[in-house]
Amino acid sequence: MLFNSFHFILFFIIVVVLYYLSPHRFRWVLLLIASYYFYICWRPKELIFILLIVFSTFINYIFSIAMYNQKNAIKRKRYLFITLFINFGLLFLFKYAVFLNESFMNIISKAILWYYRDLGTEAAILKSQFFLEHYPAKNFDIILPMGISFYTFQATAYSIDVYRKQIKPIRHYGIFSLFITFFPQLVAGPIERSRNLLPQFYKKHSFQKENVLLGLKWMLWGFFKKIVIADRVSTAVNTIYNAAQSYSGFYFVFATILFAFQIYCDFSGYSDIAFGSAKVLGFDLMHNFEKPYLSKSIKELWRRWHISLSTWFMDYIYIPLGGNRKGKLRKCFNLFITFFVSGIWHGANWTFALWGAMHGIYLVIGILTENIRKHIKKLLHLNNNIIWNFFSIVFTFLLFCASLIIFRANTISDAIYIFQHIFDNIQQWTNAQYIYEIITSMGINLFELTIVILSILFLILLEVFTAKDFVIVGIEKTNCILRLAFYIFLTVWILSTGVFYNSGEFIYFQF
Repeated sequence: MLFNSFHFILFFIIVVVLYYLSPHRFRWVLLLIASYYFYICWRPKELIFILLIVFSTFINYIFSIAMYNQKNAIKRKRYLFITLFINFGLLFLFKYAVFLNESFMNIISKAILWYYRDLGTEAAILKSQFFLEHYPAKNFDIILPMGISFYTFQATAYSIDVYRKQIKPIRHYGIFSLFITFFPQLVAGPIERSRNLLPQFYKKHSFQKENVLLGLKWMLWGFFKKIVIADRVSTAVNTIYNAAQSYSGFYFVFATILFAFQIYCDFSGYSDIAFGSAKVLGFDLMHNFEKPYLSKSIKELWRRWHISLSTWFMDYIYIPLGGNRKGKLRKCFNLFITFFVSGIWHGANWTFALWGAMHGIYLVIGILTENIRKHIKKLLHLNNNIIWNFFSIVFTFLLFCASLIIFRANTISDAIYIFQHIFDNIQQWTNAQYIYEIITSMGINLFELTIVILSILFLILLEVFTAKDFVIVGIEKTNCILRLAFYIFLTVWILSTGVFYNSGEFIYFQF
């Protein structure tokens, strides 16, 4: 079930009404049933995917209790190993097995071409084709279960925390199942920690008008990002990136900048709707985005982007590798490995691995040049300089956009082609006719482009205006007339310019 659907709106209204009418002791049952229904609606005829969540829940529940009760350190590690093996084994099978099988098949095929090159091109091709035709797993395919990366990481974090004795295992199987499947954040996060979310299921949430209204405001803001900006921008981005080698020059610049706002508004929009829907029910989820495009460095950007995942990798990969405790070079190595793994987490494609490695290199360069940059800023009195900060934000955004070329490209060869041709016809970039031709050939008309640009400018101005607060928090601090005008304007803007007829899935559902 998609947040951006009338099905969800009807579902959510029914759940909220029943939730507040139900006795507290039965609410977990209602939420668990609602969460399973929410997930089943993705593929109603294939119950294996809900059984996968049930199995994952059961394994982490049983072995976390076993780990906690076991005094023998070796056996405790054994239980943890079994848990991690099953968690990541399932993730590997459903997310990476097809990709690795195809990669292996292609590598062997090319190796055959090289090995039989002396026989001539035609003979080598025939040998390669013979291998491909008789390869036993050439048709191997598995559907990627929606949200498997998110609920696997959430369950894994819980089990590791129990192993470290940072938390006690929960004995209530139903509440634990709800922790894994809670529908607002089930399929795309945030990846909640047990210390934050689990205690809230035991707390009695009475109906509070303030919570309901605040939650609806967060949802409204999320819908604006998703259906006004992200869904409208996706047409232009897909037009260029899905046929990358048919374009050149400013097409790539424009499409990449649009994609930067598409992915931000798509994912942060989901997180806002998740936060808001949970808030309506009385729950507080963590915020997953904190105005990342106002960051003055890549390091700062990763403290603001997909916060729940970034902190997960810091806590469960970077720190166990040694963190920053073993010198600068080891810190650089640990960061690079962490971000490389983060790239692989995002998807079964070499483009994601390369994207993660690219951000690892960004951060390593940042560490190695940190002292020099601090010295230069101090020497030139650039600390807290508005102009310097502005250009730092722009430069950071451009670095991030450069990485998004690899992230969005369908293949590495497409990404290479884009980098090679992105500055083609640069002399035409100030030509109004040239720009107009680009815009009208990207699947959106001038009216749609105007809506997109105005919406993005509105988003940027709001993020700057609300300073260090989240947008909704900042708006709530203004006077009642300004607040009312903002929410009315947002509602009208969504209803009049939102994409309802072709509203798509959220980008991170594929991860």
